[in-house]
Amino acid sequence: MKHLDDSATATSPLRLWPGVVAVALQWFCRFALPVLAPETLAVAVLGGLVGGVLVLLWWAFWSRAPRLERWGGSLLMIAALALTPRLAHPSIQGGMMGLLVPIYAVPTLSLALVAWAWLTRRWTAPGPRRAGLLAAIAVGCGGWLLVRTGGLSGGADSDFAWRWTPTPEERLLAQKEPEPLPPPPPEPAPAPETAPEPVPVIAEPAPVPTVSPREEPAVVAAAPIAATPAPAPRNPEWPGFRGGSRDGIARGTALIATDWVTTPPVELWRRPVGPGWSSFVVDGDVFYTQEQRGDDEVVACYRLATGEPVWRHRDPARFWESNGGAGPRGTPVLHDGRIYSLGATGVVNSLDARTGRVLWSRNAATDTGAKLPDWGFSGSPLVYGDLLLVAASGTLAAYDLAGGEPRWIGPAGGTGYSSPHLVKLGGVEQVLQLDGAGLTSFEPTRGTVLWRHEWKGYPIVQPAVTADGDVLIAVSSDGGLRRLAATPSPAGWTVEERWTSLQLKPYFNDFVVHAGHAYGFDGRMLAAIDLATGQRAWKGGRYGHGQLVLLPEQDLLLVLSEQGELALVRATPGEFVELARFPAITGKTWNHPVVVGDLLLVRNDQEMAAFRLPKAQS
Repeated sequence: MKHLDDSATATSPLRLWPGVVAVALQWFCRFALPVLAPETLAVAVLGGLVGGVLVLLWWAFWSRAPRLERWGGSLLMIAALALTPRLAHPSIQGGMMGLLVPIYAVPTLSLALVAWAWLTRRWTAPGPRRAGLLAAIAVGCGGWLLVRTGGLSGGADSDFAWRWTPTPEERLLAQKEPEPLPPPPPEPAPAPETAPEPVPVIAEPAPVPTVSPREEPAVVAAAPIAATPAPAPRNPEWPGFRGGSRDGIARGTALIATDWVTTPPVELWRRPVGPGWSSFVVDGDVFYTQEQRGDDEVVACYRLATGEPVWRHRDPARFWESNGGAGPRGTPVLHDGRIYSLGATGVVNSLDARTGRVLWSRNAATDTGAKLPDWGFSGSPLVYGDLLLVAASGTLAAYDLAGGEPRWIGPAGGTGYSSPHLVKLGGVEQVLQLDGAGLTSFEPTRGTVLWRHEWKGYPIVQPAVTADGDVLIAVSSDGGLRRLAATPSPAGWTVEERWTSLQLKPYFNDFVVHAGHAYGFDGRMLAAIDLATGQRAWKGGRYGHGQLVLLPEQDLLLVLSEQGELALVRATPGEFVELARFPAITGKTWNHPVVVGDLLLVRNDQEMAAFRLPKAQS
């Protein structure tokens, strides 16, 4: 007996070619095009989704399949796409701002449907055909239930792994490494008879906002401990994020050999580390960094010569988001025997650099009322005089360096991930802070706003200053680089935009300034631009979204690629010249490298390593 719903198409063969063409174009657009032209990623993602709509329209209206298979299959595919995110691993559910499943599952489901239609085109029995259709839909969508992702690369490539395999952090925790025993603290100095009362200073022009209860992980602030007598002041070799001036320039390093085939860097040690995008602080025979270990956010001290732990301070806080993963984003700063840190949930710590002992602790999110941004609090603290300056998602706050009391809080300007940056413009010291609304300059002792420049975005990288005192800023992945001139006068400050160049587009990969040019990442490639005009001098190499350090005495860029590979590139404007490459670490690498003397420190969210760079022949 013939089914009525099948009669219209029972004698007509399937019309396969439109589906085959649509899915071929879909896969080329979604997966091949970004490889050939990385800047077309947005077009590729859109093309993948549009291709899925075309495949669905072909199947429902022009495939000549039996009506039950056309309409029933279409409804089942839509239902599968809606159900898959609910059952997927949390990293898949939240990946690519919650769009990972449709971005990847639509092409795989489209391919599964067309492949099933082609394989069963001569089958006449409806039962096996429809069972095969169900299997194709299950494979096209259900496969995404079997995987997790370790996050995204800067180019939005996912790091997929089987759902049941442990993450690098889980493997690290399974080792059950004993906690290091910190050095014994020196004898405390007698406490003063009376403590001076803190003098509140309010930021101008914005008052301190009213703080409402928050849902971030609670942090119990330790009672302030009387400071012990400090040793004679010394200058740490690398005191904080991107060095002492936050400009990514390693001054006074040893001259290194550039032939790494003959004399490659020598590995000194390598060890696993908890996830996080922190860089390093180096002081004598120790270094400091931040990481995540399970439910605890950690500030850690390690031996420079061996990588062995000296102490770890833990806070009961964990930040995780599916694109960047778990862990703190900021880098500590070292000042007068104290380590100051900002965690991804807003925990601010002052720790004894020798022992890790808590001197004081605050929460910048609570103090400023700032909401936890999508990628976590990512700024690195800055010391200025007797103040600790902390950026809580673009809101700048100043704490008393000794006791941690809030001294002033700046106006909220919108989400930002950049760190406070000390500069001197027109002979005036000021702190620059990028936020979602643009750039704000603060007089650091009182928090008075000196001047503003509006440029909306989601800034991550640091500002930079040219040799003649202009400011360079970037606020988004595609906005380019802008040069500003800020000039003081009796009537106040005037700010002039000199140029905006799309020839260099820093995203979260900081750039450096050297000899009249800026060098940095333009997407996945390096580029150099002339600071006088904003015009590109060269573009070359493919390093993903990595980081770099300038070695000015040799006109060299030491590049750490997103894949953990080292490269030496000439920091000269004539042409792109890569001198050497060397594999350093494995896995996605967004952390800034550090060079001290001839020692190189690198890390990512899985491991860290130290290398001795080969010295140039005298």
